[in-house]
Order: sequence, then C-alpha cells, then structure tokens
Amino acid sequence: MEVAEQLTEEKWQAIISNNAFYDDKFFYAVKSTGIFCRPSCKSREPRKEHVQIFQRVDQALAAEFRPCKRCKPTCEQLPDYEWVEQITHYIEMNYNETLTLQTLADMCHGSPYHLQRTFKRIRGVTPVIYIQRMRINKAKQSLIHNNKLIADIALDVGMSNTSYFITLFKKMTGLTPNDYRQTFSNESNKPY
Repeated sequence: MEVAEQLTEEKWQAIISNNAFYDDKFFYAVKSTGIFCRPSCKSREPRKEHVQIFQRVDQALAAEFRPCKRCKPTCEQLPDYEWVEQITHYIEMNYNETLTLQTLADMCHGSPYHLQRTFKRIRGVTPVIYIQRMRINKAKQSLIHNNKLIADIALDVGMSNTSYFITLFKKMTGLTPNDYRQTFSNESNKPY
C-alpha cells in the first residue's frame, strides 16, 4: 500500500488558496471527512492536521478516501445515493452540533441547492427535517431514561433555544417534553 506524502508549506498554501495550478500535480485527502479533493476545490478549508497528500487519484482511493462531489478528482460523479448516505452518516454522528445546509454542503463538497434537492429526492425529506427528527428522537430517549432538565436535553441534542425545542417537540410528537416524559416514563415503569 502506498503511503501519503508529507504536507509541505507550498502544498498547504495551494490548498487554502484553491490554486488550480496544482490540480493534477497532487490531491489532498481530509481524514475527518474521508474525502479527497483537487487543490482548487472550493470546499471549506480543512484543518491542517487532518490533511494527507497523494500524488495520484488511485493512491487516495487505495487509502479508502472517497472522491469529492464538488471538484470531482476522479472526473466521475459519486452516485447520488452514496452521496446522500455520506451526508446522512455525518448528520447522525453530529446531530448535536450546529448544522446548516451550507455546513453540510461544505462538508460533503457540494452546493447547498443540489444537496437540498438530492437529499429530498432520495430520503423523502429535506436535510433540515431529517436533523429535526433525529434530534427529537434523541430527546425522546433522554426524556424517558433520565431526569435531566428540559433545557439540558435541548442543549444535548443541539438546540440552544429551549422555547423552540419545546415548540418543535410538541409539533412533532403532539406532546410537550414534560407530558411526553410523564406519559412514557410511567408506562416503562409499570409492572406487567
């Protein structure tokens, strides 16, 4: 197996300045996302310590990095289904962080508009709705299994505005978080 090259200052500057002159001279992969790009890629600037350098596409692929959807270093498009799976996995691992359409598009190297359309076509809901459902489902588990304050649960699932959390929770479940806790905590504690 071929090993990644050292990240020189020249290559780092090419990456952060999106310098097209270096395209096809090297490719860079980002360990935290599992994606590799051309130096000219307009995606969000990676953290330097997460970058690996490869001379050829086949080296990055052999190291199990996926090609960027935005800059297409393999000159092929990642199939939409695989791209949406990658985004879904990222949401599931990071649902409690601030996730905007732009953040997801940057992370997965695509445009927000294309991400919105493709995600909805494949998943049946927008990324925002998917994130909200994930957060509410995690909150429901937390409400049943612990006695944390509602505000703390809201923060745990990535929602700093408690009022909005309560409103969204009621809209999606038909119950306030307190009512949900009382209803389902009591049911799980009943003897059979």
